[in-house]
Amino acid sequence: MPAQARAQDVSQPGAVIGNGSPASCTSAAFGAAVAKGGVITFNCGSEPVNITLTETAKVVNDAAARIVIDGGGKVTLSGAGQRPILYMNTCDRDQVWTTSRCDNQDHPPLTLRNFTFVDGQASGANPAGAEGGGAVFARGGRLRIVNSRFFRNACDASGPDVGGGAVCAFDRFERLPLYVVNSTFGGRSDLGNACSNGGALSSIGVSYTVINSLFTHNRAIGTGANPAQTGTPGGGSGGAIYNDGNTFDLRVYGSRLADNRANEGGGAIFFVSNDRTGTLAISNSVLRANPSAGFETSGLPGIFYLGNGAAQISGSTSQP
Repeated sequence: MPAQARAQDVSQPGAVIGNGSPASCTSAAFGAAVAKGGVITFNCGSEPVNITLTETAKVVNDAAARIVIDGGGKVTLSGAGQRPILYMNTCDRDQVWTTSRCDNQDHPPLTLRNFTFVDGQASGANPAGAEGGGAVFARGGRLRIVNSRFFRNACDASGPDVGGGAVCAFDRFERLPLYVVNSTFGGRSDLGNACSNGGALSSIGVSYTVINSLFTHNRAIGTGANPAQTGTPGGGSGGAIYNDGNTFDLRVYGSRLADNRANEGGGAIFFVSNDRTGTLAISNSVLRANPSAGFETSGLPGIFYLGNGAAQISGSTSQP
């Protein structure tokens, strides 16, 4: 496990949401804690709790040196099918622009761990000028997702650059990878995530490293691909994961991608490095039954790949 993907210490939180009762764990309390930053934990009682957000929680870029939000395995955050759950954007002046290179800065580092994210919904363009990220949108800084689950999150159903039913990422400090560790996206036919592209994960020019995670029943539901074919709205690629842009990499280790679906290319993974500098590597993983209704790379069931050399696949099973 890379050091940057390992668990962080939350034994001394700067903020604790709740006073021991479920009723004390509110949308307002969560939003205020995220805006303040630091290490955030929950005290909502002994039983699991569902917090339905009335507003999207937004990171303030200069609020804290680091942000670690730990749901303790008991907290479900819901967008109620009406809004994204969490938003970070280092280039959004309303959230404080801290450097002249807002698209390439190492702060804030944000870790989300031990949560369930459900029914997030991103519709239309956000202040980043991007569309997507039903549960989580992150531009700039550094994001890690650990031991978390994403169910029924969605973004707009059409558009060539709309992506990330669960997570959408733009820009990363020095192109360091966004880690997704021990997490589940979908897992059952009624729990999958969906968007025009990248039913679960989407990025433009951002590397992902995915470790010991499960992707099932996620869908890329757009039509017309990218660029959009004449007479179509565009989209429909990357049933589970959509990567586009120039220099970036995708690494998938010890993971399972099954029963994901794309209306166009890459029922499991769509990977296009426009300048052909990006690489794809899959190790000790299983890819099964990820239909691509439009196109995929010969010999790589469920994958469409254009990058630097051949895709590197080892110790893995890939089946139609």
